[in-house]
Amino acid sequence: MTPRARTTRSLPGRRLTATALGVATAVALTACGGGTGSDGANGEESASAAPQGVVTEKAAAAVMDNYEKVNNKANAALDEKLLATVEGGQVHAMDKANYTLVPTFSAKDRKAYAKPFSYTDRQYVIPEKGAGDWFAVRAGSSENEKSSVLLVFDKVDGTYKMVLSLWADSGEPFPKLAVGKGGLAQAVAPGTKVGKLAPSDVATAYEDLLETGGTKEGKGLAATGPVEEALKTYKNSSTKGAADGAATQKFFTKTPADPSVYALRTADGGVLALFPASHTQETLLKPAYRSNASLVPSDTQSALGATRGPLITDTFQGQGVAELTPKAARITAVDFQHVDSR
Repeated sequence: MTPRARTTRSLPGRRLTATALGVATAVALTACGGGTGSDGANGEESASAAPQGVVTEKAAAAVMDNYEKVNNKANAALDEKLLATVEGGQVHAMDKANYTLVPTFSAKDRKAYAKPFSYTDRQYVIPEKGAGDWFAVRAGSSENEKSSVLLVFDKVDGTYKMVLSLWADSGEPFPKLAVGKGGLAQAVAPGTKVGKLAPSDVATAYEDLLETGGTKEGKGLAATGPVEEALKTYKNSSTKGAADGAATQKFFTKTPADPSVYALRTADGGVLALFPASHTQETLLKPAYRSNASLVPSDTQSALGATRGPLITDTFQGQGVAELTPKAARITAVDFQHVDSR
C-alpha cells in the first residue's frame, strides 16, 4: 500500500523516510485486556525595453546560495526555526514534520541526514515580471548525478523562500520548458484549462484516486506510475482494510498546508503543473474488535502524536508534478510526507 520509495537522499530537508501515500503495516492489533492501553505566451510586443524577469539571474543565484547554506546548517542541528527563514509553504510543512522524525531514523540515516550537500548544474527558470513573484531553479544533486529537481521560490512575508521541491525520480524527466523573449520562462495562470483540467484541478483529481478510486475528478487523469500506485492503494485499503482485516482504512482529501499552485508553459505547447496535495488516512477498528483490542501506533506514528486506541488518523502533506496537454493530464511524480498522527 505504499508507492515506490524515493531513491535520492539529496532532498530539501532530507526526507530519508520512504515516500508514502499512507501507512499500511504500521498499525497492528493487540489484546488490551480491560480495554486500556503572466503566462508570457500572448506574443504582445513591448513598446520600449525588452521584458524584465521577476528577478535577475544574479539575484536568483543569491537566493539559491543562501538556501543551500542555511538548509545544510538547519539539517545538521534539526533547527526548524532556522529552516523557516529559507523555507515556506508546502515544503516547509513537510520538512518540519520530518525533523520530528529524524530521531527515529537509524544511526546511519541520521548521519547521512546531517551531511552537507549542494545543488549542481543549476538552470534558472525566471518568468517575466507581472506573472507573480515566483521563480524556479532546475538542478541536479551532489549526491546523485542522475537526480533532477525543480525548486520553486516564492515571496513569503516579503522574503524569497523555497515553497515546493519536485524531484523527477519516477523515471520521467521534466519536459523542455518554453522560453520567451530575453530567455524568460512562460508562467501560466493556475486556473487556465488545458484539456480536461487546469493546474489548480490536478491535486483534487489525484486525491480522488485515494478517496473513491477515481470515480469523480480522478477520471480525468491518464494512467501513469503515480496514478496506478494511488489506485492500488485505494483497492487494498477498500478491500483488505488494515490490521489483517480487523480495521477499516479510508482516505479523505484535505486542504494542503499551502494551496499555491505554479505552472509553466512547455516547449510542446502544454503546461507543467507543480501542485501541493494533502489527505488524511483513517484506520478504525471494526465494532467486533473494539471491546478487547486496540490499534498500536508505529514508532513513526508515536513520534507524531498517536496513542493506542480504536482509531488512528494520519495526516500527509505532499506535492506533485503533472504534464497537461489538450489530449491528456499526466501526473509524473508525487511525494508525500507523514506530518501528523492522532
